[in-house]
Amino acid sequence: MTKPPKHYQKLAQQFPAFLEAVEQLGQVSRQSGPVDEKTAQLLQLAASAAIRSEGGVHSHTKRAIKAGASPEEVRHSLILLTSTLGFPTIMAALSWSNDILED
Repeated sequence: MTKPPKHYQKLAQQFPAFLEAVEQLGQVSRQSGPVDEKTAQLLQLAASAAIRSEGGVHSHTKRAIKAGASPEEVRHSLILLTSTLGFPTIMAALSWSNDILED
């Protein structure tokens, strides 16, 4: 697995307890219901696209692939949001996702 971005590593050094708590919240949230890991990552990918978070799209694209999603599923998950989020937002999210998928 690749290293987290530098700003994430710096945050981990400056505020380790905070980052551990945030990571634990994510883990507990995913384990608290019937949604499987792949679906959870695709949902979080969609949310990242909705808030136009390039880092979130990168992260959840990687995590979705690791959880078993195909590149086609990742791209389709974003395309499905076009009528909700708008074409420009989805084009940006697809570009960010492709940074990972085409790497």
